[in-house]
Amino acid sequence: MNSAVNVEVAKNANESNASLVRRFTKRMQGSGILRFVRTNRFAERAESKFKKKARALKRIAKHKETEKLKKLGRIPS
Repeated sequence: MNSAVNVEVAKNANESNASLVRRFTKRMQGSGILRFVRTNRFAERAESKFKKKARALKRIAKHKETEKLKKLGRIPS
C-alpha cells in the first residue's frame, strides 16, 4: 500500500464537528490506512548477515567450551 495516501474532509455549511469527525473516521476506515499500519506495528526487520554470523560463532564457541569442560570433568556430562 502506498503510504502517501491522504484522507481529507472539508466541513460542510450546516455540519457539526461531531459529524465531521465521524465522516473522517469512516473515510479513514474505508481507505485501509489503519489496517495497514496496525499489521506493520509490531513487524521486525530481518536480521542482518553479520548478526546471524556473530550469533552462530558465539554459539559454536560456547559449545566448544562446554565440551572442553566436560572432557576435563569440571561439569557432569
